[in-house]
Amino acid sequence: MGLNNKITALVPAAGSGLRMNLKSLKSLVLVKDKPIIMHTLEVLHSHPLIDEIVLIFNKEELETARGLVKEYNLTKVSRVIGGGATRKESVRNGLEVVDTKTKFVLIHDGVRPFVDHASITRVVEAAIDSGAAILGVPVKSTIKRVGPHQEIDATLKRDQLWEIQTPQVFERELIQKAYLRAAKHAVPDDAALVELMGKKIKVVLGSYFNIKITTQEDLVFADAIASIRAKEGSKVQ
Repeated sequence: MGLNNKITALVPAAGSGLRMNLKSLKSLVLVKDKPIIMHTLEVLHSHPLIDEIVLIFNKEELETARGLVKEYNLTKVSRVIGGGATRKESVRNGLEVVDTKTKFVLIHDGVRPFVDHASITRVVEAAIDSGAAILGVPVKSTIKRVGPHQEIDATLKRDQLWEIQTPQVFERELIQKAYLRAAKHAVPDDAALVELMGKKIKVVLGSYFNIKITTQEDLVFADAIASIRAKEGSKVQ
């Protein structure tokens, strides 16, 4: 995008996949004969607004990740670094290596392989305009808040509820400051740290295909989405 608005993508992918009872890393599971992380990186690599990618991987498999980056000729991946014990620690590791020429940091889960170019463009443009923007989709189901005795406390207004996704895009100095100031806070995503600073964040419409692969059932959906994308003739458009 150019040095004035350089965008660096951080891709945390250090999760072990314990919830899926896997023998290998979740990000290395094959979907249509390709590791999940490669599906993800190829989308980011081919997007014209992303200048550089930092892959944050399991420390025990760094050479495997570097080999895949080379095999798939992902020249925008400038670094493959070790992650931490949590996603938050992994992102912090990534933020530490982002250079000062970077204006915006895009953070995207390594196991969300089906984000599309249009969604990335929308969230980047919103972040350039506002300083902070994230993807999301309106929830489809009725959501109820349930108490400790498995009794309904309240039925929430569905028109005010969104399922939040990645990428999440922030001005570099903003997200770095958020991580420094809220080091002790346990939060569900990067945006929550920025929210703690009182910053308003724009929510941009994403896609229901932009799933995070977390359980064995998600692999079934992933295979179906990959098949649909293949029939459409593109995995990223």
